[in-house]
Amino acid sequence: MIVRNLQEAEQGNRRIVSEGWESTRLLLKNDNMGFSFHITTIYEGADLHLHYQNHLESVYCMSGEGEVETVEDGKVYPIQPGTIYILDQHDKHILRAKTEMKMACVFNPPLHGKEVHNAQGAYELEAEEVSDNK
Repeated sequence: MIVRNLQEAEQGNRRIVSEGWESTRLLLKNDNMGFSFHITTIYEGADLHLHYQNHLESVYCMSGEGEVETVEDGKVYPIQPGTIYILDQHDKHILRAKTEMKMACVFNPPLHGKEVHNAQGAYELEAEEVSDNK
């Protein structure tokens, strides 16, 4: 069994901070579950151009408000608590936060732990691993 506490993980090396967002990675590749699970904060006013070419992702909004736009067709979907969106086609998208948003995110394949977005808005398949196994 794996048991972790979000507040403890935020104080350690599982918290990654980047431009417009931060993410605490609670479950990672080295946990051998086949997916990773993160609690991600999207900062108010963030406008993130993303394209997860190497991963599928599902995102559940726990708090805050914003929108996600699919680049291919320009459709804009509102995000509020209780909304889930699933990037099941490696969708190129723009995530905008009207207020700070707390999101629960699942990635497949799982992240290693230290990933940040590359120039295309994607995570690389290989990255530095988080070393603790608490």
